[in-house]
Amino acid sequence: MTAPFPTAALEPESDAPLILALPKGRILSECGQLLARAGVNPAPDYADEDSRRLRFPTDDPTLDVVRVRPFDVATFVAFGAAQIGICGADVLMEFDYPEVYAPLDLGIGRCRVSVAEPKATADSDDPSRWSRVRVATKYPNIARRHYASRGVHADVVHLNGAMELAPGLGLSRLIVDLVQTGSTLKANGLVETEVIAHVTSRLIVNRTALKTQPEAIGAWIARFRTALAHA
Repeated sequence: MTAPFPTAALEPESDAPLILALPKGRILSECGQLLARAGVNPAPDYADEDSRRLRFPTDDPTLDVVRVRPFDVATFVAFGAAQIGICGADVLMEFDYPEVYAPLDLGIGRCRVSVAEPKATADSDDPSRWSRVRVATKYPNIARRHYASRGVHADVVHLNGAMELAPGLGLSRLIVDLVQTGSTLKANGLVETEVIAHVTSRLIVNRTALKTQPEAIGAWIARFRTALAHA
C-alpha cells in the first residue's frame, strides 16, 4: 500500500534527529505495515533479531529508530533518550511515568494481563477470603495495586520469565502475567482465572520534548493518526 504522506522530511526544531524507540519481539513484527503507512522506513535490518545494531537510520534524516526490550521503551522515552516510542499498555500501567504521554492507541499487540493458577486449585480457591497471597510476576506494581484494591496484601516474587513454573515449584500460589493465546499456561497446568486489563500498544511521546519540539513531534503524531485511519 502506498504511504498517504509526502516524501518531504519533517523539520525538527533542533539539528539532531528524533529517536523512535521500538520494542523487540512480537510487537516489532506487527509494527511493519503501520510504520510504512506512517512514512517510517528504517534500514532493512531493524527487523532482524540477529542484527547486532540497535540504532537504525531511516530514509527521513530527521528520524532514527532504536530497538530495545519492550519493558525498556517507556524508560527510554520517559528519560528523554527517545522522544517517541511504541509501547504496550501493560508497561505504561506498570511504570506509570508522568513524563510519558500516550496520545494514540495503535490497536496492535493485543493481549491481556491476567491472573493464573494451577488448574487443580482454581475451582476450589476463594480469593474473597484471602488476606494475603504470594504472586510471581514481572508486574509487581500492577499485582500489588490489583490485590490492594481488594484488601489483599500481595507478597510479590519478582521474576522476568518462566512465571508458569512458579506455582508448581512452590514459589508462589499464582502468577500475574501477559497472556495472548493461553497455550503456555495450558502446557504448564495453569488456567487463567481473571483478566486484570486488556492490552494494546500505544504511541508514546516524552512530554518535555512535545513542549520543546512541538512541530516535529506533533507532525509525527499526526502521521501515525492518519496511518491508523488508512489501516
